Amino acid sequence: MIRVSVVGARGRMGSTVVGAVTAAEDMRLAKTVDSGDDLGLITPADTDVAVEFTVPSASLHNVLALVAAGVDVVVGTTGWTEDGLGRVRDALAHAPRKGQSVFIAPNFALSAVLADRFAAQAARYFESVEIIELHHPDKVDAPSGTALHTAHAVAQARRSAGLGPMPDGTQTDGGSRGQVVDGVHVHAVRLSGLNAHEEVLLGNPGEQLVLRADSFDRSSFMPGVLLAVRRLASEDFPGLTVGLDSFLDL
Repeated sequence: MIRVSVVGARGRMGSTVVGAVTAAEDMRLAKTVDSGDDLGLITPADTDVAVEFTVPSASLHNVLALVAAGVDVVVGTTGWTEDGLGRVRDALAHAPRKGQSVFIAPNFALSAVLADRFAAQAARYFESVEIIELHHPDKVDAPSGTALHTAHAVAQARRSAGLGPMPDGTQTDGGSRGQVVDGVHVHAVRLSGLNAHEEVLLGNPGEQLVLRADSFDRSSFMPGVLLAVRRLASEDFPGLTVGLDSFLDL
């Protein structure tokens, strides 16, 4: 049995993770921790993998504390920066236990992970690419971690294909063209009734390809979360891993 603790256990995502872990036949819920609780309660003595779903302002501190305690961590909180990822890598390099692991996922939905991969494959064949991400109004970060990850993957694919900047003759822009991420325009929508959605628009003269991934309920993230827990528990992924595609046969 994989012993799993959940950080952010009373939040929307955290409580869903608690239910998924409890229902999994190969896992046992070890500890649940939320804001105001002592994170030090989670130790290797009772936890194989901790799942962290909190908020961007708290996530880095939580992950560094868990690494220092000798616990492997699956992170679902988004809003990570290159500086934050670097600090996690440095912490793992000095971790108390050999082969410690941290996994960070911009998105756990299989549909979103596949759309991200398909977008990178297609981007080299289109002269224009833009990204629209749509979420519920309680999401605290924008653009979403998924959209940022997609934008970087698209940009890297375009560079590998030797493509230049995308055509854009805009002369006046009060912010309506979205945030430019690695040369890719990313637009964030926050709207009541939405959960988590992303569109990647790819265009050539006379044609358009639209890739869209929709997660209508938080339950759509749970297969990915449990997959990540199992992979880290297997001890085959030491160090920092980013992106669920690392665990899929793509």
